[in-house]
Amino acid sequence: MKKVLVGSFLLMLVSISLAAAAYTPLRQIDCRIAPHQRSKVTGSLAETQSSNWSGYAALTDIAKPKAHSVSNVSGTWVVPTLKSEKNNGFSSIWVGIDGYGSPTVEQIGTEHDWADGKQNDYAWFEMFPKSSYQIVGFPVNPGDSIGAEVKYEGNDTFKMTLTNYTQKVYTVVPSSYTKAKDTKRLSAEWVVEAPSDGTKVLPLADFDKVGFTDCLATIGGKTGAINDANWKEDDFQMAASKSTFKATPSELTNGGKGFTVTWNHE
Repeated sequence: MKKVLVGSFLLMLVSISLAAAAYTPLRQIDCRIAPHQRSKVTGSLAETQSSNWSGYAALTDIAKPKAHSVSNVSGTWVVPTLKSEKNNGFSSIWVGIDGYGSPTVEQIGTEHDWADGKQNDYAWFEMFPKSSYQIVGFPVNPGDSIGAEVKYEGNDTFKMTLTNYTQKVYTVVPSSYTKAKDTKRLSAEWVVEAPSDGTKVLPLADFDKVGFTDCLATIGGKTGAINDANWKEDDFQMAASKSTFKATPSELTNGGKGFTVTWNHE
């Protein structure tokens, strides 16, 4: 009996040691912030259609959302492997506050473009009323699990965090870049976007499917999934016309914390 107990105890110690060795805490890294020309145009939403967004929004009311009600949004996705194309294509994946029925935007995410016969990936953020910035030095590779969060901390200041769970690193955008007055904070969003060059929406890169998970928002002081009973949610398709859709979101999954956006065409 004693031999069995000793053997079980040793096995337990080995299991604990292996688990400790396998677990590596996230490490914060400092990245360089560089201006990056992405358009501030967010398209238009009408009858659950957008010219350049596909995803979900959560807000107190679809028609008249309450101002300054949203204080946090977060979500996770996997960097897609783009399909080879003859033409260049562009795509962004992000979480953010505002932009749905408001001119202000506070967004952070990753870009995935097919240009000159190869895939290019990088991280970025945008804070109204300034243009977007690239987060230089943050690792973004196909297959990486990315987490993003935008949190309002008061005094016109937001905290923007981007995490690469695969590489076990995260970065926080310096607060000098995340201060903005007159932000509306009307809505939380989880979006795949066709970026713009400032004059027009660019062709959408073929990402096949992008799955969002762990989607949460804090609205009116309460935290919940996209479809929490304390607010309303709206899904929107990226539409080239009333009958032609570039990308469409699925129904919500995992208790309202997840969904998938499917590419249809550029």
